[in-house]
Amino acid sequence: MTDPRFPEGLAEISAGYDAILCDVWGVIHNGRKAFAAACDALVKFRAQGGAVVLITNAPVPKAQVLRYFEPLGVPAEAFDDCVSSGDATRNELRKKSDRAFWLLGVDEGWANDRFLYDGLDLNFTDFDAAETILCMGLEDQANDHPEDYRGRLAGAAVRGLDMICANPDIKVRVGDNLVWCGGALAQVFESEGGAVIYPGKPYRAIYDLALERLHMMGARPPASRILCIGDSPATDLKGARDMAFDSLYVGTGLQQHQSDFKSEVGALLETYGVSANWAMPFLRW
Repeated sequence: MTDPRFPEGLAEISAGYDAILCDVWGVIHNGRKAFAAACDALVKFRAQGGAVVLITNAPVPKAQVLRYFEPLGVPAEAFDDCVSSGDATRNELRKKSDRAFWLLGVDEGWANDRFLYDGLDLNFTDFDAAETILCMGLEDQANDHPEDYRGRLAGAAVRGLDMICANPDIKVRVGDNLVWCGGALAQVFESEGGAVIYPGKPYRAIYDLALERLHMMGARPPASRILCIGDSPATDLKGARDMAFDSLYVGTGLQQHQSDFKSEVGALLETYGVSANWAMPFLRW
């Protein structure tokens, strides 16, 4: 595993890339406010001719991701387009539109938005009659734990139900707190023998969508000229590796690096068995 290099800012390495696929939550905002330095870095990358597609595991369509940007302070000049796990999930749902779905994650919070399935005319039913699970998240994000769902998920696995997990993230930082995401429930389901379809990172479907968006704007860079930026070794860095893209790890998301950033990053990457080409405490120009 190659150790990452530690540039002072994106400006040091930007000439090596034509396009950036940038994570959203934990990189350009924390759910409460935008990271001004990160947004500025993307604005400047675009100003010198680069393309930026935001790529997020939010289990909602692109329009719902973008509606939070202005209140948080994310400028429109920081990106060209955006793809979400919600977009990729809608494609999977269309393939299974004849199924009866059990909707897991129904508290109407930001992670469980009905816009994910609006207009698809899906058949939602209760647990006993379901054929497929649509997992958007926990039913009560503030108070539930993934283990609370093991009994039901084990029963679903025994019955042969499959799961579409709209958000493969395990946790996400909201302000100063970490909250559980749909990926944690998918892990429980898989541990009980259930089969899971993951449309989001680190799996290929969402990256193919991002490449389609690049192509639509006339950008067709080779893999070696694409940089993925993210805060999650399990999703952002693994996805970049599997797609043969370079990666930049930033420490503003799940991990709150306290002292020796370089040592902490090395230990983190070793724990997850992934590598990064570059690493920075936070994204900046």
